[in-house]
Amino acid sequence: MRRDFRSESTNDTFIKEANGSAIVVGASLSGLMTGIALSRAGLKVTILERVGATPRSGAVLQVDSGEIDRTKTAKFLRKLASNGIRSAEAWSSIQLRLRTAAEADPRIDLLYDTRVQSVHQDKDFVWAVTDKDETFRGDILIGADGHRSTVRRLVAPHKPNATFAGYLIWVAIVDENDIPEKSRPSLHAPKFSMPDGIGDFLLGTIIAGADGSTALGNRRLGWAWYDNTQNDLLRRLGCVEEDVVQHSLHALDIPEQTLIELAEKASVRWTQPWLDAILHSIETRNLVGTPIAEYVPDNLVKGRIALVGDAAHLPTPLTAKGFNASLQDAATLAECVAKRIRGTSAAKTLLEYESLRLKNARQIVQSGQSFSRSFGR
Repeated sequence: MRRDFRSESTNDTFIKEANGSAIVVGASLSGLMTGIALSRAGLKVTILERVGATPRSGAVLQVDSGEIDRTKTAKFLRKLASNGIRSAEAWSSIQLRLRTAAEADPRIDLLYDTRVQSVHQDKDFVWAVTDKDETFRGDILIGADGHRSTVRRLVAPHKPNATFAGYLIWVAIVDENDIPEKSRPSLHAPKFSMPDGIGDFLLGTIIAGADGSTALGNRRLGWAWYDNTQNDLLRRLGCVEEDVVQHSLHALDIPEQTLIELAEKASVRWTQPWLDAILHSIETRNLVGTPIAEYVPDNLVKGRIALVGDAAHLPTPLTAKGFNASLQDAATLAECVAKRIRGTSAAKTLLEYESLRLKNARQIVQSGQSFSRSFGR
C-alpha cells in the first residue's frame, strides 16, 4: 500500500494553500500536538499510531499558564490542551481533547494499529514502512514515538536509546469515593502535596472527577511514588535490560509479594489521604510501575526527519517540564515549516527547528540528572 499526500487540499478551513505533507509517528500528546500544529501551518498530516484507538490511562499532568508561549500556535495548543484552565489533570483528559481536535481536522489523517517498522529518505521524499508492509510517504517525517523511538535510530544512530535512571515511579489515579469518607481531603486542602517519606518520596494531586466535578466525594486523587528499591525486580521481569527500559510493570504482572511489601511501606511512610489512596490502588491492582529513562539529545534532525517530545528529549518527571517542552517543540516546528518544506528547503527548515530547540532540550534533561544520579544510583 502506498499513499502520497502531495496533492493540495481543497479544504480551506485552516489555511488556504497546502504547504506539503508530513508524517507523524506516534499519537501520544507530543504527536497529536505536532500534527495539529503542522496542519495549522498548512501541511497535510498523517499520524501513525502503533496501538489501537481505545482510550489509555496515564498519570496526572500539570499544564501551566504558558508564560513562555511566544507564538499564536503555542498559545493555541496550550488552550486546547488545558481547556483554558490552569490546573492539574489526568493525562487521559488532555489526550482526549487533543485527539478529538485531530480527528475533526480535515487536514489530518489519524491511523491507529499502524506500527512503523522502519523509516527511509532520499533527496525528494521520506517514507515510513509498517509491519503490514504499508508505505506512507511525505515531504517530512516527525518522530513522536516516545522513549523507545524507532525514528530516533535513524536520526541518532550513535545514540539510539534512552538510559535507565535507576528508579521507577508507581502511579495511579483513585476516585475519591473509593477511600473512606474520614480520609478524604477537605475542599480547602492544597491540590498538591509532597509528604515526607523515608528515603523516597511521593507527589499527590487532587484533580477533578472524570465528569469534571470538583465537589467533595466526586474528585480524584493522583499519586506518584518514587521508588529506587525495585531495580532487581525490573531486570528480573524484563522491564529493564542492561540500561534500556523495555516496558512498564503493569498491574497484573506485579508479584503479590511486591504488593504486600508496598502496602507495608506505605503504612509507615504516608499520611492521609494518600495512604488510603495507595492501599486502594494496591488492593485493586490499579497501579503501574514506570521505570524512568532519560535522554539528552546530541541532535534532533537528520535530513527530512526530526524528533519531538520524549523521542527527542526525555527528562525525569520530577522536572515537570516534559509536557511544556513537547508543546514548544510542536509550535516551533510549525513556525519553521510554515515557510514551505517542499524540495530542497525541507532539510534546511528542519535544521532551523533544531537550532531553536536543541540547547533548551538538553538543558531540560540535564536539570534533572543530578537528582537521578543521587536517588537512582
